Amino acid sequence: MTGISAGGGAYEKLQGSTALTAAITSPTGPDDEQIQAILASIHNTPLATIVTDLRQPDNPIIEANEPFTLLTGYARDEILGRNCRFLAGRGTEPEARDALREAVANGQPKLVELTNYRKDGSAFRNAVMIAPVRDRSGNIVLFVGSQMEVRSTDDIRLRREHSGAQIAALTPRQRQVLELVAAGYLNKQIGHMLGISPRTVEVHRAGLIEALNVSSSADAIRIAVEAYLVRSPHA
Repeated sequence: MTGISAGGGAYEKLQGSTALTAAITSPTGPDDEQIQAILASIHNTPLATIVTDLRQPDNPIIEANEPFTLLTGYARDEILGRNCRFLAGRGTEPEARDALREAVANGQPKLVELTNYRKDGSAFRNAVMIAPVRDRSGNIVLFVGSQMEVRSTDDIRLRREHSGAQIAALTPRQRQVLELVAAGYLNKQIGHMLGISPRTVEVHRAGLIEALNVSSSADAIRIAVEAYLVRSPHA
């Protein structure tokens, strides 16, 4: 599905994706109006980003932004309605595809590096990150993903180490909140699961964002996934 890439300032490009995160985590839940907000918001990020609809057969792409078309070489009308596997090819690692498929089936965020192919047939290493979007009933209805080209495996390793250190510096409650945020839950749902008020959840979210020195929940989710904080779905 979606992805992120490492190397050459890729991490910096992930900053400033607050609009996308606000759409995903709004307490109103992703009803029809909210879904439209999510679709519109991906056009405000420099990340190659798509949204897929898990409610439809084969989880098709329902929106893609311009950076995604530039990264892959496909026009928007060649992307919509297709499953993300259209970027796969002969050299795409089966284990990576299986990991993404399993993450979608289980409603989990996931970060995977694999070989994808542009429209012209050229291969590129793609660090793909996916994250679920839940409705007010807690059902996963969408996945949002971002993709960035990987230029250095060492960069990925160093980022994982750095993310792990950042997560370790959070309080236990902040780590709990972040794990549930990365799993797609809304503040009210998180509060119910942890036995705290939605307002207290907001306070912890603000605190962990400050502690991680990031500008949005989306950036915090990326750090959580890189650090393997999110390991299993929450029912």
